[in-house]
Amino acid sequence: MNSFLTYIVLGISLSAPIGPINAAQLDRGARMGFFQSWMIGLGAMCADLVYMLLIYFGLAHFLNTPFMKTFLWTFGSFVLLYTGIDTLKNINAVPGSASRGAQTGTSAFRSGFLMALMNPLSILFWLGIYGSILAKSIENQHFDQVLWNSMGIFVGILLWDVVMAMLSSFFHRFTGPSMLRFISLAAGICLLGFGIYFGSQAFIQLFG
Repeated sequence: MNSFLTYIVLGISLSAPIGPINAAQLDRGARMGFFQSWMIGLGAMCADLVYMLLIYFGLAHFLNTPFMKTFLWTFGSFVLLYTGIDTLKNINAVPGSASRGAQTGTSAFRSGFLMALMNPLSILFWLGIYGSILAKSIENQHFDQVLWNSMGIFVGILLWDVVMAMLSSFFHRFTGPSMLRFISLAAGICLLGFGIYFGSQAFIQLFG
């Protein structure tokens, strides 16, 4: 049980640093409430699961090819820039208005999934941290313990997603329009910053 709790803490620690997913959760949740924010986090967690399975089944080398790195940096930049521009474009939208209300839980899930799936930094985590954990666990433990440890990481990620959704829901309920605009402005700038960084990395991959 202590080992399981350790991996839960690891999952929380890996999810907590500010990044495009957290920024998107804060903006969507502040505008539209708990469910929308949580669906973004759930989509991102499903993308994490995809990478975990790829590494577990020995397909990590495919993710490290120059073509895949360039593709992920490029498409990830497009997704983040598009999301950031859309966030800033709707900065003055009233919460619950047609422009924001038309967005469904499915679109929130898809947005979180794509942002995480096309984030090469996620690949670095799963290859570096989870890959080493997996190698050590397989060497010293049985398969059921490896699965248990992996579940601990995902429980930690899920708990942090709930925390972020609750925090953004608090902003949604108890803050005024000016604070909501500030949150959207900060989230949009953050997303654009990550998008520009991803684009620069794609450029380096192609021409560096």
